[in-house]
Amino acid sequence: MKKALTLRGRAVAYLARREHTRAELARKLAPHAETPEELEAVLDDLAQRKLVSDERFATTRSESLARKFGAARVVRELRDKGVAADSIERISGELKANELERAREVWRKRFGAAPRSAAERAKQGRFLQGRGFSFEVIRRVVEGSDEK
Repeated sequence: MKKALTLRGRAVAYLARREHTRAELARKLAPHAETPEELEAVLDDLAQRKLVSDERFATTRSESLARKFGAARVVRELRDKGVAADSIERISGELKANELERAREVWRKRFGAAPRSAAERAKQGRFLQGRGFSFEVIRRVVEGSDEK
């Protein structure tokens, strides 16, 4: 027979798989908590022990996503996971600073050559737009423009 996990054990098991925000962990643990106070106590203890950190989650998740996605997509993902607005604002600024280089790398891996027709240009633009890159960055990448 399987031994029932404690709330703290469940939380540590989730955190062992990957980083979670406090809000995300609370949502996953809520059905298993006897009271909201018990849940908050476990989350407070994990935060005090630095096992759960929204700032660490935001940093590692944004670094991971930034390899393939633009600032808008990364910001949306962080917001959906419950990251604080000030952390999102800081990370957004960092991402926008090098968005053109990241977009060029994503574009190069996918297409590698300048579009030869309007249809190809539109296809490449839609691809980058779906990845969350800004319209100005998309224009510069697809047109091969280095002007600011």
